[in-house]
This record gives sequence, C-alpha cells and structure tokens, in this order.
Amino acid sequence: MLVIDDDDATTEMFKLILEPKQFEVHVVNTGPEGVAAAQRISPDIVVLDLLMPEMNGTEVCREIRAFSQVPILVLSAVSKPGMVAQALDEGADDYLLKPITSSVLIARLKRLVWRARAEQAANGSGSVYQIT
Repeated sequence: MLVIDDDDATTEMFKLILEPKQFEVHVVNTGPEGVAAAQRISPDIVVLDLLMPEMNGTEVCREIRAFSQVPILVLSAVSKPGMVAQALDEGADDYLLKPITSSVLIARLKRLVWRARAEQAANGSGSVYQIT
C-alpha cells in the first residue's frame, strides 16, 4: 500500500493502524514523490489526500492513471461535491471523508484490493495494475 499525504501525523497514523493488520505501508509526503513511488513499488492500493502543495491529489491521480490501474482511494477532509466528482473523474475508485474509523477504512481497502484481484483473475491477463 502507498499512502500519499503531506501530513506526517496522518501517514504515521496509517502505519500504526494498518501494519498490525498485515498491510505493508509505504508513505510519501508530496504528489511528485507519490507518482514516482507508485511507478517504483507497484502497490496493491494507493491512499491519496487531495490538498497537497506542489501537486494536488487530482493531479496525482491523473498521473498515476497514465501508467497504472492500481485502486486509488481518496481520503480527504474536503466534502465539496465538485472536488469529489473531479477526483472520481480523474480515476479515483473511491472517496472517503476524514475523519473515518479504522474499521471502515480497513474494510474499504480490503474491498478495493479484492475487486482489483477479482478483475485480474476474470480477465486472465497479467497484472491488473499495469496498462499494456
């Protein structure tokens, strides 16, 4: 899993919550680092914040979609319908509002990874995460 969020406290919280649940958590704090990390590590899922300096979450989502179909979950405090729609239009698979309980977050993450793996098996293709 790759977490892209400019808030160190948030990324540390992800590690504390998810690593005991058998998630391997990689964190980066900027959009450009996130795009590079997504290419380098090919994560099972990306958790992405919207409001970041340099490159916002919708731009990051668009950049990742240019080379990968990895499930992307946007987790943001922004509840404006236009921003939610834009993130989904740029390729996000799901959008959740902060704060969120850890049990709901874990359930959504597992569902997205399960769906991606099921699509891969149904297509009988190589990696579901890479566009060929």
